[in-house]
Amino acid sequence: PTAGWWGALVGPGRALDTDRWFVVAPNVLGGCQGSTGPASRRPGGKAWGSAFPRLTQRDQVRAEVGLADALGIGRWALVIGGSMGGMRALEWAVGEPRRVGALLLLACPAAAGAEQIAWASAQLHAIRADPHWRGGDYHDAGPGRGPHTGLGIARRIAHVTYRSAGELQSRFGHEAQEGEHPWRGGRYRVESYLDHQAAKLVRRFDAASYVALVEAMNTHDIGRGRGGTRAALGRVRARTVVAGVDSDHLYPLVQQAELAAGIPSADGVRVVRSPYGHDGFLLETEQVGGLVRELLAGAPDQPGRRTGVEPA
Repeated sequence: PTAGWWGALVGPGRALDTDRWFVVAPNVLGGCQGSTGPASRRPGGKAWGSAFPRLTQRDQVRAEVGLADALGIGRWALVIGGSMGGMRALEWAVGEPRRVGALLLLACPAAAGAEQIAWASAQLHAIRADPHWRGGDYHDAGPGRGPHTGLGIARRIAHVTYRSAGELQSRFGHEAQEGEHPWRGGRYRVESYLDHQAAKLVRRFDAASYVALVEAMNTHDIGRGRGGTRAALGRVRARTVVAGVDSDHLYPLVQQAELAAGIPSADGVRVVRSPYGHDGFLLETEQVGGLVRELLAGAPDQPGRRTGVEPA
């Protein structure tokens, strides 16, 4: 176990100050670490596998609304999220506008774009082409029988989209991995890096959950059934900051500009300066922390009422 992402953001005296606020961070529905997902057991004892229902971001937020109700939280002081978490944060503010006091959207779009769906498609094909995928019904096949090779390939593809070309070049360039020769079966340093990222994910994540969450991201469209994007964004009542990463080529700044233009309380796009590409929203905690503090500075403490902050 590690401190996880945003460890520098959450805690006593930090931007998400746990001396002042309750912080609620639910694991997403469809995941494999705490919530119900394809690996979970259904009535009768078998894993859900391929019978697990197709989910949208809106479905996942409905589950979070149920959680907030169960906890007795009628209104969030702040809902914050980046990437897929930003999609869910936006769904909160549009679908439950009276329950969101402030909103921080990081490196996310109003709807999944064609290029994002294309990258996702390559990842899904990699997993489903693995002979151990078995149509999604591999969980009861025995230890080590899952589509681990396909999941690793999907992770390699995804990780290239998370980082910037400049960062990869400056870190790895055209260099061979130490002690290896690419012309004689060895690897370049960047290949070793991607292998490491793939191995880490395969050890801790379920391929069917990966598929469920990627497909849920593909469905994201805040205007679906709401009269279009502009009408949906106009429903947001929360004080809002929209931010993007200047080197992000997966969810570029033009997508955050669309959000800022449509949300009544948003004042343009805040730019997080980072060489790290899309992952900058996770790594640039000092800059993100400044945005959090700005939003929470205007949030009154409400003794006697259950309030909190949800990092989606």
